[in-house]
Amino acid sequence: MLIKTILLFQIFNFFVFSQTIKENVEIAIRNCFGKNIEYDFEKFRIDSHLRKSIEKEIGQKFFSDEVYLYKIFSDSILIGYGLLDNVNGKSLPITILVLYDLNGNILSSEIIKYREPYGGAVKSKEWNQQFKGKNSSSDLIVGKDISGISGATISVYSITKGIKKLTLLKNKILQK
Repeated sequence: MLIKTILLFQIFNFFVFSQTIKENVEIAIRNCFGKNIEYDFEKFRIDSHLRKSIEKEIGQKFFSDEVYLYKIFSDSILIGYGLLDNVNGKSLPITILVLYDLNGNILSSEIIKYREPYGGAVKSKEWNQQFKGKNSSSDLIVGKDISGISGATISVYSITKGIKKLTLLKNKILQK
């Protein structure tokens, strides 16, 4: 009986308290760009040559050959972009969203889904705030312009490289 009660409690908590990735992305976009915006998204297939070039430069592979590309509009005018991807944590993927202005500057980075039992401090607004204003020309090096977090070393390095990787990708695919 006790096991059934615990199991039912866990199932209840999962459905009541967990938000979907889609919901978390929408919250992050609206927090950054405002409530009265619209957005479209698509799965963007990364050209293999571009993918390999960025992976070599950053020293981290893309999780897959597709990312989600978001286009954010206000009154039908394009005002920004977002890229959603996964990076490898210690054992499970970490889903990250990076939001950009039209010039490719980072407006916000957010951990959309953190699945590891440790290192969750990378979800904090304070830690993610240090990416704001950075762009494809920024170093984004842990210990130089990005602070580390004790107990979250793997996540810090993985997310930082993932943000740099997405920023380079955004610069290449959306050049005007």
